[in-house]
Amino acid sequence: MFVSALLIIVGFLGLIFGAHWLVDGASALAKKHHIPDLIIGLTIVAFGTSAPELVVNLVASLDGFSDIVLANIIGSNNFNLFIILGVTGLIFPIAIQASTAWREIPISLIITIVLFGLANDFFIHQKSEISRLDGGVLLLSFICFLFYILKQLKRDGIEPLHDIPKSAIKIWSLILVGFIGLLIGGKLVVDNSIGIATDLGVSQKIIGLTIIAAGTSLPELITSIVAALKKNSDIAIGNVIGSNIFNILLILSISALVKPITYNRIFNQDLGILIGGTVFLLIAMFTGKRKKLDRWEALLLVGFYLMYTVYLVSKEF
Repeated sequence: MFVSALLIIVGFLGLIFGAHWLVDGASALAKKHHIPDLIIGLTIVAFGTSAPELVVNLVASLDGFSDIVLANIIGSNNFNLFIILGVTGLIFPIAIQASTAWREIPISLIITIVLFGLANDFFIHQKSEISRLDGGVLLLSFICFLFYILKQLKRDGIEPLHDIPKSAIKIWSLILVGFIGLLIGGKLVVDNSIGIATDLGVSQKIIGLTIIAAGTSLPELITSIVAALKKNSDIAIGNVIGSNIFNILLILSISALVKPITYNRIFNQDLGILIGGTVFLLIAMFTGKRKKLDRWEALLLVGFYLMYTVYLVSKEF
């Protein structure tokens, strides 16, 4: 089990560094072909922060581990909302732009409710699964969301990317090494997580909601903490809400298109918590200091998540 845990850590490092190198290489390649920073930021960089979840889900989906696929997405979103936002808010109260309070947070809430309906087949009476049709609906919604973000970025502007290597050898080396790192990292995380779950006699759901979800959310956690320390709350909140939307509309849709995902209704509880947490965040915008996540509200988020995690783990033993 110790070896499996060590290999999971190695896998997470592969995912994180692989995503970083792939983004740097792809961004350099795009800049070399004179693609605007706006488009690079919207596509390549945004994809980079979601790459760990995507690779883990593709590996799990192809191997038929539906619970890992679902637990990774739902668990990552809950981790983003309760821990990343909570810890960030404890470091420095998060001021939220009006557009985020009135648009992005409600969008995140709506798509989570839609996912709940699709997974339970409230719209089409079939067995509980996220079918390829459902995946197509989510992917179409993602494309619409991209157009919305593109419109926002054109209006607000985007910071230019940092200088990155321009030589062809460096560019393709970064892309190749990053891609390999993602593939190997994703395989190590999934295979060894399943091994630990088997050894401990716990469900794939618990491993996915805790170890895998937290590990694949490390890029967002680091980004948000750094943003909070620099008192740049726009990046902190945008990073979390954007990641949650990307995870459902892009990562889950691609996973379902690759292979339909059998939905275990035990995840209704976790989706309900995600919906409740998003509603809490929306309400927090209009209590205390308006459009700000205060420290006491951030503490509630962190405290609830820790108690819920203890409850989930205790049910397994």
